Amino acid sequence: MYVYGPVPSRRLGRSLGVSPIPPKACSYTCVYCQLGRTTQLQVTRESFYPKEDILAEVVNKRPKIKPDFITFVGDGEPTLNKDLGWLIKKTKEKLNIPIAVITNGSLLFLKEVRQDLMEADVVIPTLDAGNQKVFKMINRPHRSIDFDTMLRGLVDFRDEYSGQIWIEVMLVKGLNDTEKELRSIKNAVDKVNPDRVYVLTPIRPPAETWVQPSEPEDILNAQEIIGQAIAVAELESGRFGLDEFSDARQAILEIGSRHPLRRRQAEDIEKQFFKTGVVKQMLESGELINFEYKGEEYLLPGHFRMGRKGNMS
Repeated sequence: MYVYGPVPSRRLGRSLGVSPIPPKACSYTCVYCQLGRTTQLQVTRESFYPKEDILAEVVNKRPKIKPDFITFVGDGEPTLNKDLGWLIKKTKEKLNIPIAVITNGSLLFLKEVRQDLMEADVVIPTLDAGNQKVFKMINRPHRSIDFDTMLRGLVDFRDEYSGQIWIEVMLVKGLNDTEKELRSIKNAVDKVNPDRVYVLTPIRPPAETWVQPSEPEDILNAQEIIGQAIAVAELESGRFGLDEFSDARQAILEIGSRHPLRRRQAEDIEKQFFKTGVVKQMLESGELINFEYKGEEYLLPGHFRMGRKGNMS
């Protein structure tokens, strides 16, 4: 099975996912990967499956309600599939639905990969480091990929591509969330000049058990330093769609797991579900914990209490 969903996505709305690669075929083996360690570390592109079969499943499984995007992603690196360009083109021809590709960006130094992505509407690459040392520590790339090669590919793609580029930065506590490393990442991001930047931190069990999410203050600091970073918290009220959530409690926990919520934003979410007192009850039960940052009160799910230090009550 190549197609799944549609699934709700905070970035892409209703997204119909397409996985054109075998599980854990990737050019990285990131320490934070929720899918575990890479078992098939490679940079060689292949036709892993008959491209006609993948296309047929995408067409046949299109939902009754039109998704906002068809997203090529997978349990690894989708640009390893050398039929990706053909799949994007044919999918758009048959379904006329915007295409997104979620990629680690490692193979964009290859002209053929950049060309394959030209007809996508949104490309979402990863950029977790600003130098070779941290790049090797956090992404653990295939030995043929170094930081400068990877970054040059992103810059070249930006120069050639007319669609939207949304970069993701995954913060890992103690690896890339210090002031020094965040400024290094900012320098790299500025060279790419993406349309958006999302700052994230791991919330699911990672490949390496020692990986911890960054402190809330460091997440907020990263958003400020990188400058172009869009805090998902800014999207939760008004522009952020809540249709994917069954109630206010679920929405607050899910959104707060990725980015700290200002208390007033959490209370605004409960109002959108026509509820009152939800935030107060969650704080009293320990489902939410609060902390101050630069004079503002923020909320996080209670599981962040583990390993926390500082002024959190």
